[in-house]
Amino acid sequence: MIVVTRLNGTRFAVNPDLIERIHESPDTHLVTLDGAAYVVLESLAEVVELIADYRAYILSKARDFPAITGYPLSLVRTDDPDDDPNDTDGAGTAAPVQPRK
Repeated sequence: MIVVTRLNGTRFAVNPDLIERIHESPDTHLVTLDGAAYVVLESLAEVVELIADYRAYILSKARDFPAITGYPLSLVRTDDPDDDPNDTDGAGTAAPVQPRK
């Protein structure tokens, strides 16, 4: 979220991923994807800089997550087909079918 200031001085946060366009004529207008429009004190350049800083912050936080090793993301955990000595067709082992409860 980026924090911007209304003309009356109150501050609010807006999700920059929902901003469709920004006008400056002379006031700065933020128009969101759902059509909502906000007039803010910040200039167009300042809003663009806030958005760039927000996205850089998100990327830096993503780099801080530890690397995850193990099984790749899938709906059903499967073993590596190269590990099964009984697999002759290369299809791997099938997941057991269990009825829903």
